[in-house]
Amino acid sequence: MFLQLLALMSLAALAGTGDGAKATTHLRFYLHDIVTALPGQPATAVRIAKATAPLPGNPTIPFGDMFVIDDPLTEGPNAASPAVGRAQGFYLVASQTEIALMLIFNAVFTAGPHNGSTVAVVSRDLITAKVRELPVVGGTGVFRGATGYALFRTHTFNTSDMNAVLKVDICMRCVS
Repeated sequence: MFLQLLALMSLAALAGTGDGAKATTHLRFYLHDIVTALPGQPATAVRIAKATAPLPGNPTIPFGDMFVIDDPLTEGPNAASPAVGRAQGFYLVASQTEIALMLIFNAVFTAGPHNGSTVAVVSRDLITAKVRELPVVGGTGVFRGATGYALFRTHTFNTSDMNAVLKVDICMRCVS
């Protein structure tokens, strides 16, 4: 009986080592976070909680502010670039000393070969850093069971209207 159990455990362990066959997927797109509406560009980030404690050195961004997002994802940095999906979720200013967000969103793909699939990202985002690494914690559709990371780079940021365009590179492996 012990040998049969050992054999079954060995087979299960070998079956789990097929990860080498999993392909790595690399995605690149641009996220347009529009806090202040512009002509032809409605706001896609809406403040739902306004805090009163300003960050040191930056009175325009209070600790505790929270935004819900439905940001466009495009192939290129221009808002007129072909759409690939939406970033849907929220972020909040989660540090009392620096501009660090707690960012939770799903990249919902609405065009191209990934149409109908999602990628989930949950992490701290120190937006003043040149490159930020955020974990990919899951996905659906062709990205089912995704694990990996997203690299965020600020492409443009306007301090007066708080609108930003981020370059996002995602590298991940998926179950399916």
